[in-house]
Amino acid sequence: MTIEYSYMKKITLGISLLISTASALPAQTAGTEKFRNTKLPVEQRIADLLSLLTVDEKIGMMMDNSKAVPRLGIPAYGWWNEALHGVARAGTATVFPQAIGLAASWDVTEHLRTFEMISDEARAKYNRSLTEAGKTGRYEGLTFWTPNINIFRDPRWGRGQETYGEDPFLTASLGVAAVKGLQGNDPDYFKTHACAKHFAVHSGPEWNRHSYNAEISHRDLYETYLPAFKALVQQGNVREVMCAYNAFDGQPCCANDFLVSEILRGKWKYDGMVVSDCWALADFYQKKYHGTHPDEKSTAADALKHSTDLECGDTYNNLNKSLASGLITEKDIDASMRRILKGWFELGMLDPKSSVRWNSIPYTVVDSEEHRQQALKMARKSIVLMKNEKNVLPLSKNMKKIAVVGPNADDGIMQLGNYNGTPSSIVTILDGIRTKLPGTEIIYEKGCEIADPSARTSLSKNFKSQKKNGTPGMKVEFFNNPDWKGTPVNTSVNNSVINYNSFGGTQLAPGVNRENTSARISGTFTATYTGEVVFSAFTSDVYTLLIDGKEIATRHGPDARHPSEFPVQMQKGKEYQVELRHSQKGKYVNIGFEVYRKDPVNFAVVKEKVKDADVIVFAGGLSPSLEGEEMLVNAEGFRGGDKTNIELPKVQRELLAELRKTGKPVVFVLCTGSALGLEQDEKNYDALVNAWYGGQSGGTAVADVLFGDYNPSGKLPVTFYKNIAQLDDALSKTGKHEGFENYDMQGRTYRYMKETPLYPFGHGLSYASFSYGNATLSRNMIGANENVTVSVPVTNTSGRSSEETVEVYVRRNNDPLAPLKTLRAFQRIAIPSKTSATVQLTLSPDSFMFYDEKADDLVSKPGDYTILYGGTSANSGLKSLPLKVK
Repeated sequence: MTIEYSYMKKITLGISLLISTASALPAQTAGTEKFRNTKLPVEQRIADLLSLLTVDEKIGMMMDNSKAVPRLGIPAYGWWNEALHGVARAGTATVFPQAIGLAASWDVTEHLRTFEMISDEARAKYNRSLTEAGKTGRYEGLTFWTPNINIFRDPRWGRGQETYGEDPFLTASLGVAAVKGLQGNDPDYFKTHACAKHFAVHSGPEWNRHSYNAEISHRDLYETYLPAFKALVQQGNVREVMCAYNAFDGQPCCANDFLVSEILRGKWKYDGMVVSDCWALADFYQKKYHGTHPDEKSTAADALKHSTDLECGDTYNNLNKSLASGLITEKDIDASMRRILKGWFELGMLDPKSSVRWNSIPYTVVDSEEHRQQALKMARKSIVLMKNEKNVLPLSKNMKKIAVVGPNADDGIMQLGNYNGTPSSIVTILDGIRTKLPGTEIIYEKGCEIADPSARTSLSKNFKSQKKNGTPGMKVEFFNNPDWKGTPVNTSVNNSVINYNSFGGTQLAPGVNRENTSARISGTFTATYTGEVVFSAFTSDVYTLLIDGKEIATRHGPDARHPSEFPVQMQKGKEYQVELRHSQKGKYVNIGFEVYRKDPVNFAVVKEKVKDADVIVFAGGLSPSLEGEEMLVNAEGFRGGDKTNIELPKVQRELLAELRKTGKPVVFVLCTGSALGLEQDEKNYDALVNAWYGGQSGGTAVADVLFGDYNPSGKLPVTFYKNIAQLDDALSKTGKHEGFENYDMQGRTYRYMKETPLYPFGHGLSYASFSYGNATLSRNMIGANENVTVSVPVTNTSGRSSEETVEVYVRRNNDPLAPLKTLRAFQRIAIPSKTSATVQLTLSPDSFMFYDEKADDLVSKPGDYTILYGGTSANSGLKSLPLKVK
């Protein structure tokens, strides 16, 4: 699918900026410069604007927080925006399922439609920010650092939830669709910018990403890690590429000769912007990280010369020093500035508002009914029915009593994943079931926490903001200094768990700076029992906890980064003055504060309460509070946002085992962003429904599937290994880094795994049943540059209409270095009950390209091939055809 864009070759609308009352430029602009003339070719406009800018002004526009140039009417602009599965961090927005869930839909058409809606909301928000406030700062602009197309090579990676899974072809297909949906199809202006990230060999661990050096074969590089990036550049015309934190072959990715200079700019002829990951350049000169460069000016110079055009961070403030030292010339700056300025013109940000058709998108599209229905549709499509013994699902709606148990059953925040927006409402799994069966008795028991072996009862509601006439909750005050001095810049009352963070650059609260801040959280706590009350603090910097003016604890630096519990003996009915003081020392801020009662988990009590239910629905798994980007997590089995093993947390395994003892059917609704090794738990549930992090409508979608109102048809975008040993045993044979830090593909993912996994890539059951007939090829022998069509007959043999995804894999015979099989085509199709359909899928010449050492690239390989087709990647579920390529 090649996109043909005539973007910005010549803007012919010819509307004068002077007469536009809705211009993006300030009214005092003179309007005589050539760069404002929309009739001129874009390159002339860029050249004119470049000639008018001073060196300092250019440098000021080369960082994510782009500085204004008032004398030329150029506004300040924040390049940093996120739209992973909905517009993020910018107020109310429709929140679709997390990216890994969208990948489980295997539906390119609906994926494109989803991102068209996301970009509509993005433009509408930009239009309102510009019109009402005259500003486009961070999270208010049009340049979205989405999608994440890194390969989910290891289930331990916490950010794998942001990806489209482990397969290069599936990732490329969905990634190109996301880019198309974000950037639009207008010949003159892009709707928004998309960004392919993180280029290129980047998929954990999180804890050492600022110092890690990836070393892999060029075969793995070209066959696994680069194809999706190449597709987004050459097929998707993606306008931005983000270079990664880690190094590759000894050079940081943002100044890498091979990746950026030879591949991206050289072989692929990429002419768009390269953006650094946030503060990645600071890793160059810090000895505790890469330490490859002596100082900031040499770092800035090297990144610039490798065509990292825009920095997320502040190292480019040193480009003047680089220039003065002769490390770069102004021509080097101009080369990057041309690509940056092209972005301004491509998006119409320096043109009259009326000349850009995207600017007419109304704000009413945000959180519209159509978008909410699409969020529900994608949540349904994402659900994967992994196990259904004795057809326990779908459940009968005539049941008298249903037990809903588990830490994820009533957790709406979990469903939002990470890099998320803020929906107007969330339907939890418990909500969905209650709404589905209003006349049925629903017993709800949380049962346990996600990973904590103790049971917590929150006491946050026992606070009031001040001793006399206080409102319920704790008073939260933020200061734009590190010492709690002066008047707070933001004051609010929080009546739930305290959780503020600026990871990813988000503000702690309106008006609060991102550096040199402090916070004071205070309130009057009333004890409702005599005994231990646990105060738990979790911050990124220095904090002090005081009760009745007495210092209970002080934590600094690394100690503050781990949740610390402070049990305090209290008396029932007595009031206590509680205060937590936090002072920021680093770039990122995280402030977590909880108050709770802690008791041992009593599985017997839970079992007793649910034993008479007709069925037990257990909603468990993981949470974005445990897996994600460079997180401060201190729980067994987790480190820095990653997992150290792939088992279900122990407390959930134990609870599942107890629920099984009731003798009732157990349905496990798994919420997760990654694959888990569930082999030891399989005996404790009858059905397994993977709901991922399903977004704002995830609970409705789960209920629809459980009770048969929607036929599950999602497919796994990742392999579910039996256990961590099944993965690491294969990896350890390479002689390099063992386990998670090993980037080699040997034994990893369905393409190279010789053992049988618990659940294979492409797996997904249905309430319907499908039969695959004998496929035919349009030709049995093709040339190196020819297509071949695979016609696959599929019959829905059941009484239920449903969707099925037809998967086509290619195996290169007699080549021990090639993947065992690799996905090359797929199509999701609706097939009515008792009906047959013939699905025609095209294998392009790219389907038969594999790595060649002499060419050091992918080339068409002649020889004998086997074409495999079916509804899974498992060999037992595939049929085959021979094909010869000349």
